[in-house]
Amino acid sequence: MGKPVYADFGEAVSEIRDGCTIMVGGFGLVGIPENLIMALAQSGVKDLTVISNNCGVDDWGLGLLLRGKQIKKMIGSYVGENKEFERQLLSGELEVELVPQGTLAERIRAGGAGIPAFYTPAGVGTPVGEGREVREFNGRSYLLETALKADFSLIRGWRADRMGNVVYRKTARNFNPVMAAAGTVTIAEAEQLVEVGDLEPDSIHTPGIYVQKIVVGAQQKRIEKRTTRG
Repeated sequence: MGKPVYADFGEAVSEIRDGCTIMVGGFGLVGIPENLIMALAQSGVKDLTVISNNCGVDDWGLGLLLRGKQIKKMIGSYVGENKEFERQLLSGELEVELVPQGTLAERIRAGGAGIPAFYTPAGVGTPVGEGREVREFNGRSYLLETALKADFSLIRGWRADRMGNVVYRKTARNFNPVMAAAGTVTIAEAEQLVEVGDLEPDSIHTPGIYVQKIVVGAQQKRIEKRTTRG
């Protein structure tokens, strides 16, 4: 049975309500579900807990939700060059949980795999580990980290078929696959929709069992920082 396919991004995110926890794929501005983010910004939904590597830039990506004061808590690895993120963090307007990048990826992967917690050496002896459970294994200290799950995961793929199978292109295959598995409802934004059987099975990165909705549309693919060589 095929998955629901939406042409309207606003309709695709209409189930997301105030106070929801969402995961958003991407790294910097690469592989982000930019149209779903814009639709969420336009919806006016607020008090969101957002789990993502970073929070976009001031005028694009998750920066749009920050600008609209729609994010209550941000769980991520990198503040980046988002001045509004920095301002809200320092002013206390935004609750922020900074997590080492590898730990963030593993917490999300664990959530999708049904693993409630795990131990990692990252963060031991730093502010990240203050007040947290630490155990010793083979003479080395490890910090307990809990898994992350979300009410909704917003991911971006290159191609998707009508069963929800998704293929990512190049560096867009970052946080998207693990987030697809860790969301109760996963909405896949794709550039191309193909028929069942058109995707090479060995090339599928996210099986359709993890995807509940598909939305198709063109993307701008902005560059976070453009550098040129003289």
